[in-house]
Amino acid sequence: MNLKFENLSIGNNCPPVIVAEISGNHDQDIKRAIKLISLAKQSGAHAVKFQTYTPDTMTLDSNKSDFRVTGEKNLWKGELLYNLYKKGSTPYDWHEELFKYSRKLKLVPFSTPFDKNAVDVLEDLDCCAYKIASFEITDLPLIEYVASTRKPIVMSTGMATKEEISEAIETAKSAGTKSIILLKCTSTYPADAKNANLKTMVDMKKEFNCLVGLSDHTLGVNVSLCAVALGASMIEKHFTINRNDGAIDSKFSLEPNEFSTLAEKSKIIFNALGNIKYGPSDRNEVLSRNYRRSIYACADIKKGEVFSHKNIKIVRPAYGIEPKEINNLIGKKAKKNIKFGFPIKWSFVKV
Repeated sequence: MNLKFENLSIGNNCPPVIVAEISGNHDQDIKRAIKLISLAKQSGAHAVKFQTYTPDTMTLDSNKSDFRVTGEKNLWKGELLYNLYKKGSTPYDWHEELFKYSRKLKLVPFSTPFDKNAVDVLEDLDCCAYKIASFEITDLPLIEYVASTRKPIVMSTGMATKEEISEAIETAKSAGTKSIILLKCTSTYPADAKNANLKTMVDMKKEFNCLVGLSDHTLGVNVSLCAVALGASMIEKHFTINRNDGAIDSKFSLEPNEFSTLAEKSKIIFNALGNIKYGPSDRNEVLSRNYRRSIYACADIKKGEVFSHKNIKIVRPAYGIEPKEINNLIGKKAKKNIKFGFPIKWSFVKV
């Protein structure tokens, strides 16, 4: 089960792809957006993801209570949706430059479109894959249009039920997409690690027979690294220059040094997972077998003397008869004189 994002291979036997989500952390400054891309590359990202929308494609310019953010722990509590999306949107006329710069750095750029026009804009840039945000997983007309490009789709599952995920996958496949990656996601900002429920990611892989990963809104890297250990093929984290810089998503984003830790430790964990293998893993471990236990003379033994627990003992190293043979050896006689500290061999034993 493998797929390609431009030069990136994604699959069960490939290291996890680490995606830096730029989102609205450019703070409406294209120079800052370019700096974020550069820092993402330096920090070990394999791909950068943008969001392609305008406030008018996201919501209505209304100050009614329906259009105001609520929730005691919501980072944007009290904000009007329209104003929030105005702050967070990436201008369409930036996209070409941002995609071009990303590719120059050998980062794979892709984006989350929120309407059909956004898909058309991204198609003109030869976007290699599309992300469906967790809040849009029930927007089946959008998924259908995205899938008609026949490009791979990454879906954040967020609040979706199993039935909603199934419906989204069926819609995408029916419309032409063959490759889908499901990202476990907790759609709160920031998310609490106790709500990550990473076992769901493992179950999704089995239930939907597709690649899985994590879109992680928790603080720090621990939850993401746990997901790598559980088999995530993709990790997506919001990325910023400084968490206290006031950018719209900075409070729950990773800074460059943290992102570097995520990228480096993800490699270590992936390599540690290795393959299913019993027995020694390499030549060094083969040599280590010499330090198992075996049967040695723990006293001088004369020819004809009977082997007993007084003159033989199971100790390290492993140059003598295997420990499991101790009861077969006890009571037999020595064929020759054996000095203290010598390994017992069957050739020393009268049969």
